[in-house]
Amino acid sequence: MEVVQEKLHRMKDLYDWSLSIADDRVKDWPLMSSPLPTLGLMAVYLTMVKVGPRVMQHRPPFQLRIPLIVYNLAIMLLNLYIGVELAIVSVRLRYSWFCQPVDYSTNPDEMRIAAALWWYYISKLVEFTDTLFFILRKKTNQLTFLHIYHHSTMFCLWWIGIKWVAGGSSFLAAMMNSFVHVVMYAYYGLSAFGPAVQKYLWWKKHITCIQLIQFTSAGVLGARAIVVGCDFPLWMQYALVVYMSSFIILFGQFYVQHYRLKQKKVKGSKNGTAGHQGGANGITHNGVASAKQHMANGVVRQDGQGHKEGSGKKSGGGGQKGGQRGGNARTRGQLRREGRARHDS
Repeated sequence: MEVVQEKLHRMKDLYDWSLSIADDRVKDWPLMSSPLPTLGLMAVYLTMVKVGPRVMQHRPPFQLRIPLIVYNLAIMLLNLYIGVELAIVSVRLRYSWFCQPVDYSTNPDEMRIAAALWWYYISKLVEFTDTLFFILRKKTNQLTFLHIYHHSTMFCLWWIGIKWVAGGSSFLAAMMNSFVHVVMYAYYGLSAFGPAVQKYLWWKKHITCIQLIQFTSAGVLGARAIVVGCDFPLWMQYALVVYMSSFIILFGQFYVQHYRLKQKKVKGSKNGTAGHQGGANGITHNGVASAKQHMANGVVRQDGQGHKEGSGKKSGGGGQKGGQRGGNARTRGQLRREGRARHDS
């Protein structure tokens, strides 16, 4: 028991020491005085992920077209504000992309950097709504480990970032990610308009490529700061490299599974290894074949009607009649042979 109490005292001393080196400028900002609100909100999020699909199991999915459009537009504008604010002020302060120490002063421009980073942290909380929409629309296949890991950890880790390093080199990762999210949420907002607009959104897979470039760049810059040296908390640089590596692995797997492997399947179907189904590039929409399903040689359509050939005969019916004619021909031949056998006898 004494050993446990001693360890608890050490942990408390470590926590008190960590607070003594935290950024005093943000200690009275919303959610920043203690980690408990952030941890509590993350617990609520994970509970929603666990319980939400069960609640919706026997209910019809919600049609949330208008809320989705409004939400994605709002998140896009919030990220645009954060990205532009960080870009403008960092250029004015001549921030370095390779190594920028944190200025803990109350300089107005430095406070603008800190405020923009705080809004970036808040945006990660608002993005929990992505998951809520998936649950309400019963898109449970979207609740992957990557999705839940990304949303929950970003919110918690950026609380740490704002608490201790609300400025300096922290600006670059937030700025890059904000601009990527402008493109991403613009795509989501446009796709919410339905098939009439979705057919023009050819650039979905390129969003994942941009994200991978972003994660790789951040990881490389963090590794460079470790090797070369930088007046920025070293433990933050190590955490950045490890975290970006996990994203590179997870997003890389997602890209390979959802784009590379599907492209190979499409090529295989075009080469005749499988019947050609309707839909964009031969892929069925949401796993359901297109209503215009057909074969190149004119076999039966999905609606069961025969496809007319150039000769004017129905291919489906023609095939059946051909089979009947073959069967009738074989029957007449057998009868003739039987008749000859009886005559010879």
